[in-house]
Amino acid sequence: MPDAFFASSKQRKRKRPDSAQSSRKLPRKENPKSVNRSRPKRSGDEELDSDHTNDDVDIDDLELAEHYDDPGASGEEDNETPAEKRLRLAQLYLDSVKEGLAEGEFDAAEIDKELISARLQKDVMEHSGKMHLFVADTLDFTQAPAVLRTRGHRFSVTSAVASESGQHLFTSGKEGSIIKWDLASGKRLETFFKVQPPTTAKGKGKQKSTTHTSVEGHTDSVLALAISSDGKYLASAGKDRRIGVWDAEKGVWMTAFIGQVGHKDVVSAISFRKGTHQLYTGSYDRTLKVYDLTPGVMGYVETLFGHQDHVLSLDALRGETCISVGGRDKTVRYWKIADETQLVFRGGGRSKIRDVLDGGLKGEDDEEDEKMEGTSKPKEKSRKFIEGSMECVAMIDETTFVSGGDSGSLCLWSTQKKKPVFTQPIAHGLHETQSATEGVVETPRWITAVASLRYSDLIASGSWDGDIRIWKLDAKLKSFELVGTVPAPGVVNSLQFLTPTKDLEAEWATSGRSPLLVVGLGKEHRLGRWWNIKDGFNGSMVFSFPRTS
Repeated sequence: MPDAFFASSKQRKRKRPDSAQSSRKLPRKENPKSVNRSRPKRSGDEELDSDHTNDDVDIDDLELAEHYDDPGASGEEDNETPAEKRLRLAQLYLDSVKEGLAEGEFDAAEIDKELISARLQKDVMEHSGKMHLFVADTLDFTQAPAVLRTRGHRFSVTSAVASESGQHLFTSGKEGSIIKWDLASGKRLETFFKVQPPTTAKGKGKQKSTTHTSVEGHTDSVLALAISSDGKYLASAGKDRRIGVWDAEKGVWMTAFIGQVGHKDVVSAISFRKGTHQLYTGSYDRTLKVYDLTPGVMGYVETLFGHQDHVLSLDALRGETCISVGGRDKTVRYWKIADETQLVFRGGGRSKIRDVLDGGLKGEDDEEDEKMEGTSKPKEKSRKFIEGSMECVAMIDETTFVSGGDSGSLCLWSTQKKKPVFTQPIAHGLHETQSATEGVVETPRWITAVASLRYSDLIASGSWDGDIRIWKLDAKLKSFELVGTVPAPGVVNSLQFLTPTKDLEAEWATSGRSPLLVVGLGKEHRLGRWWNIKDGFNGSMVFSFPRTS
């Protein structure tokens, strides 16, 4: 048996909620016991063949029409079928496009064909789950990008996320506050969320703090943020074990998941499934949880078990899957939620004991590694650092992802292979420390954050060396290379790559819909106080990259 990186996830059985890509329904009861009704367990774990590829495309029902409200709509439209409604909305959209064009300059029929064709092509490619956007060569990394800086937190910024429309920016800080910004002007909006003090219960002995669900906000550091694709919901993860849900448009607190439906320890990671209101969270209690924020449901779904250490980072795309890293268990886990299985990818150095336990036989991958090691230079061998912790992860497409750890290595993975497809060692250089006995000791800088421009060939990584590094993937997803850097003073606590769905009309930004890189910075790491960068910046930065001429 090859390296065992499959395991059945011992998840609580439940009825799955209704979502954009799932037909299963969740009972509308807040009692978690009503959600976790038992059902027969799927037998057997999956086997992965490194030579196997799955080219089947599972395309769900495509919603080909944009949703636009018709102010002149009559009450008779309540009786129209869904197909008739989609047709009417599509026609309204095309009519609005035609009205905005000068008469006689364009062929309306040709415009209709181009718009519908472009929309169909984009939807099909995204639902196929494959990388299809090649934008790295269209950007000029030799020029300094336009940059927006925001400063409003007393302590380090732990997370910074922008809405997909490019309208708003949200930042969270170690002091426990969440601030909403206008991304075009960079101004702090009136609506912002501030930490609420914990209530205390007086009695004999020491006072005990309580975390009642009626408290609106967080009572400790906010460690991570996530915003839904439609920009309606903002979710926050806190050191106080609370998962907060906010109305991102109005800046109003909605609810918190805590207690039986929440985590038992620090909530360190959070992510929305693209195009839905399904929410994934990760915690120091070594579990992941799934929630459904659909109106009328707004509840807990299930818990995913498998990690043997703190869950430090997770990510998700359009499919009913997510990916997470487990800190010092040195694993990346790819969760197939619908199938109730998980793929386990092990980082760090090779272990002979692990090889024996997992089968003891050399595979093709091991033989290839030995050949490569035999041809490597002695100097390169001496600079190899063993990975002790997996720190961050980001999905590129539905089967490819990138991870970073404390060895300083940036690794590219595929679900079709048990070992990294490509590894960039010491991606952010070495950190020198003066030792009284050993002299100057060099250690690699941790990869503290990674991000990808969804379904594209652009990825970014951050540490505390003062620069964020931009990497370009090759078309075959076999390797990547450095194409540019941007200055970022301090510890990079979060990264987000996105292309706004609307034109960002801002004086500081590059014209058009250029990709944006959103960065959360601080003098300290978001999860601890291992370093204190004196010249660091407690704030956020948003970069807009110029296009090549």
